[in-house]
Amino acid sequence: MMKWGYVVMLAFTVVGSFWLEIVFKVRVLQRITRALKSILPVALAFLVWDAWAVHHHDWYFDTKQILGIYGPFQIPIEEYLFFVVVPLAAIMTIEAVRKVKPQWKIGDEK
Repeated sequence: MMKWGYVVMLAFTVVGSFWLEIVFKVRVLQRITRALKSILPVALAFLVWDAWAVHHHDWYFDTKQILGIYGPFQIPIEEYLFFVVVPLAAIMTIEAVRKVKPQWKIGDEK
């Protein structure tokens, strides 16, 4: 079961926030291109950092807690998913707050 540790954490993140898409109709997934334009540049920067840190032995991924499927730069697939799933969850959460509390201003309102 330990091999599934990272995947289970990602699953909890999905379960804990993706329901907001349905219940509050936040439409983040309907505007996935917009979300990805925000997420991918930041994810790329963190993945470059991950690759550098792993290469220099400053960071490692516990092989007991990952599936063992690696992408480019020997970074586990779970890490790539992390940098998409967690920001999507955060965007869904803030969009749900906007629905429930329209008086709360975030700064990007038109």
